[in-house]
Amino acid sequence: MDDAETTKKVDLYVIEKVRQLREANSISQEALAERMGVSAGYIGQIESPKYRAKYNLYHLNHIAKIFNCSPKDFLPQEPI
Repeated sequence: MDDAETTKKVDLYVIEKVRQLREANSISQEALAERMGVSAGYIGQIESPKYRAKYNLYHLNHIAKIFNCSPKDFLPQEPI
C-alpha cells in the first residue's frame, strides 16, 4: 500500500467520524460550518468524494470543542 492510499484511508475515516457525530447530534452541514466559521458549502465538500477538501488539525480541534469531546475521538485507535 502506498502513502497516498494510506492518507486517503485516514482522511476518509476522520471525515466519516465527524459526519457520524454531526448526524447523531442532529446538526446540519450548514450549522456545523457556521459554528466553525467556514463557508456553508465547505462541510459538504469535505463529506463529498467528488472534492479533495478535508479536515486539518485546527478543524478537528474546533469540532471537538463544538461537540465537547477530544480531537483524538476522530482518529483510529490503530494505524490504518
